[in-house]
This record gives sequence, structure tokens and C-alpha cells, in this order.
Amino acid sequence: MLFDYLPALLRESKTKIVLLVMDGLGDLPDARSRLTPLEAAQTPHMDRLAAEGILGRSVPIRPGITPGSGPAHLALFGYDPIQYTVGRGVMEALGIGMDIGPGDVAARGNFCTLDAAGLISDRRAGRIPSDEAIPVVKTLQDIKLDGAEAEVRHVKEYRFALVLRGEGLEGDIEDTDPQVTGAKPLEPVARSAGSQKAAKLFNDWTHKAINILAGQPKANGLTLRGFGGDPKLPKYKDVYGLKAACVAVYPMYRGVASLVGMDLISFQGEAPADEFAAVLENWANYDYFFVHIKKTDSMGEDGNFDGKAKIIEGLDQALPLLLDFKPDVIAITGDHSTPVPMRSHSWHPVPLLLWSAHHVFADEQVQFGEHNCAKGGLGTLPATDLMPLMLAHAGRLEKLGA
Repeated sequence: MLFDYLPALLRESKTKIVLLVMDGLGDLPDARSRLTPLEAAQTPHMDRLAAEGILGRSVPIRPGITPGSGPAHLALFGYDPIQYTVGRGVMEALGIGMDIGPGDVAARGNFCTLDAAGLISDRRAGRIPSDEAIPVVKTLQDIKLDGAEAEVRHVKEYRFALVLRGEGLEGDIEDTDPQVTGAKPLEPVARSAGSQKAAKLFNDWTHKAINILAGQPKANGLTLRGFGGDPKLPKYKDVYGLKAACVAVYPMYRGVASLVGMDLISFQGEAPADEFAAVLENWANYDYFFVHIKKTDSMGEDGNFDGKAKIIEGLDQALPLLLDFKPDVIAITGDHSTPVPMRSHSWHPVPLLLWSAHHVFADEQVQFGEHNCAKGGLGTLPATDLMPLMLAHAGRLEKLGA
């Protein structure tokens, strides 16, 4: 296992590493143009890095397995998501500053829209903005349960986090989102005997919440997913020797970064330029920066080809802000693919660009896109291999053995 041998190989260095993740970056070609959004976008700065660096593709979990965002990011951070299981609720809760103590169980909530028959007509309640969702969350904060304390907080837009605190709670519980419209929300079902108490409490909370939400025009229903507690993951400083920071807008990604020991950088704004400015303000304080761009994934889920390409172009236009500080290693990739034709996460390999100021073996590819990455010198590799590659190219690993 990676963490069994890597810490012994660490070498001190002052080099800087940047992991730039465009959520849901990978895609499938458009039927007419035969281009993906990444290939259709005008990306001169990423193309220059591609020409100077090396391309490939990563597999987040295992071939054919469609990942959630949490497991996919854990893989990029070097944690095998099959070995390290983390509920998305924990990530959401930690990302907005909620405490997850021993025995607490967290879940990520989505508001949804129910029709007159109680069937889901919109799984995201029309993506209601935060200023509409915050008052709705407040109506749920006084729900009382027998046997546990419930804390609920708004996360972003239609999302919220719910944490139950009590004795004898375990989070091995099935999601309540059926993942389709035209179906009723499912009930929380325990997958193991130890989680039956928590499943019943979440079910009680859900029924009380639905009664409160009945008069809402859009957010009149909810689903829960990603149940779990604190998995106590090994930390970046211990396994990689890195002082690491996270720059991300969405709380879930801040949460997963917090789980592995990254500091969370606060900043104003949501544009790539705002995120890069936050990196530069903290450049002297950290060895490693994880920068997350969310809206590529949102555009993929909405089936918006042009919108996804435009988000990618916007990032490329802002990229010189980051490049001017001359990082030693940059990896640009996605956590998973979210193909526009599918409007959902998929199992397809993810484009990967690795650039280094030192000792990179450049391949013959000169454009960052899915077709070029399929022919790149890195080949197709597990996402968990990216961290050792970045460390090696940053001069942070000794050789193994004599």
C-alpha cells in the first residue's frame, strides 16, 4: 500500500505543487463535431503546458466504476477510495465548519420538488439559489428527535448538511435519493444491524421535515445521501511531508480536503481568477495547493456543451495569474467524467496533464483534450498514482533501496 512505504522516501524540498481540478472535466465527443467541450474550448495556456509536459488519463476508482465526487477526490489525493470509505455528508458538514465527533452521523441533503402524488419532479428543486434556500433550512432547525440531537445547516444553493448526535449511532445507511424523477424519495435503510437506530432517527427527522416543507413552491421535499462518520484518514503532512492548502468554493470539496489535513483558505468570489488570487496570497505559506473548479461538472449535468466549454475557457484565460508564480509542478485534471450526453457522472477515464519545470519526459501531444490524452505518454493510470508522480517531479522523493 502507498502509505506503507512512501513516508520513508520523502525528501525535504522548497518546491511548489499545484493540483488544479476541473470537476467532471471528462466528456464524450459531440456527434457532429467529434469534439468534447475540452477540445472545443480555446485553451492556449493549457495547450502550451500540454506541449511542454505529458498527457494521460486517470481512472478514479476501478475500470467501469462510476465514482461520486468524494471518492474521486480521495483518489486524486492518493487515498484508495475502496480502502478509505467516507460519506459525502461528513465532507459537506466539515466543509461548512460543523463538528463531527465520535459517534456522530452526518448526511448531505438535497432539497427536491415533489408533485401532487409525492413523486420527484426535480431532484434539485430547480437549483434554487442560496438566498431562497437559507430561510427554508431555518424552518427545519427546530426539529426535535427522541434519542438524538439534530443539527442542520445550509451548504450552498439546494444543498444542506444534517448531523445527528446521540448514543449508539452508526452511519451504514442507504441513500434516499432514487437518482431519477418520477419516483418517491426512498426511506433511510440500515445496511447493518448497528445502523438501525440511526436509520430510524433519520427517517423520523425526514417525515417531520416533509410536513414542514409542504407549502414550499419548489423545495417541498428532500433526499439524504452520503451517511457516515469521521473516518480518521492519514494526514497529508504525515504521508507526503507537505503543508497543504485547499482553495475551493463548494463546501463538500473543502470538507474532503479538511479530512486529509489541508488548511482551508477563505476568499471572496467564485471565478477562477478569485481562486488563483487566493493561492497567490498564500503562496509563501504552503508547499501544495489543491484548487477546485466546480461549474464544469454542473454544465455537464445540465447537458450544456457550450456552457462547459466556456467554463474551461474562462479558467484558461485566468491561468497566467498562477503560472506567473512559477510553480514547480502542475497537474490539471478532473475528479471524474460528466459527459454532456449522459448528464451524469460516468466511468470514462479522465483527461490528465502533468507539467513540471524539472525532468518531465514530454510526449508528442500539443493540445489538452480527451483524444490527445488517450495517446499521451502517461497512458491510463489509477488516479491514486498522481500524488507520487507529482512528488517525484517536484524532487520530493528519494530512491527505494540501494
